[in-house]
Amino acid sequence: MSPIAYTGTIIAVAVILFVSNRVPVVVVAMLTALSLWATGVLTLPQALGGFGDPAVIFIASLFVVSTGLEVTGVTAWAGQLLITWAGEKSRTRLLLLTMSLVSVLTALISVNGAVAALLPVVVVIAVRLKRHSSQLLMPLVFSAHAGSMLALTGTPVNVLVSDAGSDVGVGAFGFFEFALVGIPLLAGTMAIIVLFGQRLLPERNGATMPADFSRHAKTLVEQYGLASGVYQMRVRASSPYIGMAPDAVDLTDHAGLQLVAIQDGDTAGPLRRTVIAEGDHLLARGDADAAAALAAKMHLAFREDTKLGQGEETLFNQRSGLAEVVIPPRSGLIGQRVFPGMVTDSGDLIILAVQRAGAEIASASATKDSGGILLQAGDTMLLQGTWKALDVRLDDPDVLVVSSPEMVRRQAVPMGPGAKQAVAILIAMVLLLATGVVPPAVAGLLAAGAIILSGIMSVEQSYRAISWTTVILVGAMMPLSTAMVETGAAKLMAEHLVRIVGDAGPLALLAGLFVLTAIMGQLISNTATALIVIPIGVAAAASMGISPRPVLMSTAVAAAGAFLTPIATPTNLMVMGPGGYMFSDYWKLGLPLLIWFFLVAVFIVPLIWRF
Repeated sequence: MSPIAYTGTIIAVAVILFVSNRVPVVVVAMLTALSLWATGVLTLPQALGGFGDPAVIFIASLFVVSTGLEVTGVTAWAGQLLITWAGEKSRTRLLLLTMSLVSVLTALISVNGAVAALLPVVVVIAVRLKRHSSQLLMPLVFSAHAGSMLALTGTPVNVLVSDAGSDVGVGAFGFFEFALVGIPLLAGTMAIIVLFGQRLLPERNGATMPADFSRHAKTLVEQYGLASGVYQMRVRASSPYIGMAPDAVDLTDHAGLQLVAIQDGDTAGPLRRTVIAEGDHLLARGDADAAAALAAKMHLAFREDTKLGQGEETLFNQRSGLAEVVIPPRSGLIGQRVFPGMVTDSGDLIILAVQRAGAEIASASATKDSGGILLQAGDTMLLQGTWKALDVRLDDPDVLVVSSPEMVRRQAVPMGPGAKQAVAILIAMVLLLATGVVPPAVAGLLAAGAIILSGIMSVEQSYRAISWTTVILVGAMMPLSTAMVETGAAKLMAEHLVRIVGDAGPLALLAGLFVLTAIMGQLISNTATALIVIPIGVAAAASMGISPRPVLMSTAVAAAGAFLTPIATPTNLMVMGPGGYMFSDYWKLGLPLLIWFFLVAVFIVPLIWRF
């Protein structure tokens, strides 16, 4: 067999395996790269060279940046703004705000990151406003696809077509150059959804709905009887407590008031210093009058940004949070004694309360002086500490965490610790990409490195943030494009396409490439589709003697139009359960949108990027 025949066979088998979905996509991608080497089409360095490509590095770095925005609560803040602005009555206003927000987020942090961040928010909105989730979730995803064309960072396909333009000598696309076509795409998408979406979408709710953690703190403090009577008092410069050892603080003279913990003013965690200093906090529980008397006598100040005695705001805020844990059978903690106010062995978590069989254990037997509580299997504890301490310390086989602190913080703590740094890093990355001072891969690596160095995420968290399926898919499929060019397969296919188009001209070429890309993109990854179609389009443009820039941009638009099936993109599949969608629901709204994308790709793109 000739190299062209080998390449064609490998492409056909890869597409069949992608469509069948019986073999993991990363395995198909790796087999594709290895097959190109085994058949002698490419050398081994060429077959594995995609993993070192700058585009792959840039895509991986974007996952780190987008997760940094999510874990710091930036996306939660955006979601809360959406709930506030949308109101309860206007369907049109809710849809327009939702689609606008997800499109902007998509342009900055990718389709997957934006939809994953806003999916629980939109589901909660549907529940609170008594609307069907199916009427909101598909518009969320489809507008995210349109929003991916607003900037270079919207989707890996944008990076690929930009790099292809640079490789063929016509120049890479600018960071916001995609918006020239992205804005019409988004405007048309929003108009179609607002005007026809209600009739084209089903009215259902999903059987599987993401958990809503927006009221998590309120639920916990009410469950453990801490909704009121909890006070956080700051030590003033004139307080007699300054210089005193924490163990020496005694509230026995203040009847009805119990000392829970002494917190470090800088870290919000339990005090580890040997003496109390100005700015540290006393956490007390009990009567409001007794707390006020203590504050007056010992020169303490109540927090000004919380309501007096409000347990929810005192214990759960941007710096520190709450976590509920269960003592499982065979836990090493069974038989140990604890008491409310006790600091754990790690020194950075406080035990606020202990319950057995859903009821709080009598306070008389729960004090340090009485010997504390002997833990049993099934007991639950409410712990308080900094978000970092909760993340690190609760990864312990001796306890079962009821709700992940990281997931709770992402939803319930808008603009949490590190949010300002994350936003600043995002702005700096966008500026570097927009000005072209450094290559995109360098800008992405600098931003990802800044996320880690600023303490927003650890190296291990950064590894987990990267969608390795996407990275491996792109890296392993890139050599297929190389093979198509080097063997002449792309040129041969392009000549056939040009021959079919005949004298119809370049507009017919764009139409043919759009149909090819759109059909493949409904069945396999749009990234894999783009890697197959891009060299064909570039070769066809060369055969017709026209600029490849409109061909590349039209291909990007076609790849973004993944509307007709739930398997077209991970985000289409992501909303299938929460929205209660069936396979046939997608094409009803997706087909009008795909027609609009066709009109933009074939007729508007050439007006902006001339042949």
